[in-house]
Amino acid sequence: MSIPYQIILCTCPDKDSAEMLAHLLVNEQLSACVNILPGISSIYWWQGQSTSAQEYLLLIKAHKDHYQAIETNIKAQHPYELPEIIAVSIENGLPEYLHWIDSCHSHI
Repeated sequence: MSIPYQIILCTCPDKDSAEMLAHLLVNEQLSACVNILPGISSIYWWQGQSTSAQEYLLLIKAHKDHYQAIETNIKAQHPYELPEIIAVSIENGLPEYLHWIDSCHSHI
């Protein structure tokens, strides 16, 4: 049985943009919960050179049906030219928690 939930990863350059996106996604009922992990070190290739940055990581818990709306909202509000938006399927989870995710979402 396929579980229709996902965690979407998105990095942000600062606390303000991370909190703004988290509040947007929860208030629009696109995500049940967004965790903000501060102080991650990112090393990546950008515009022909190795780059590093201190970032904030969003862990966005959502129903798979909301992916496109989440992506659209992040792209419209994110300060990066090319934001990280990666969805990972949830294979297993506490049934009560997964039902709670459903209870927090608007209906598409």
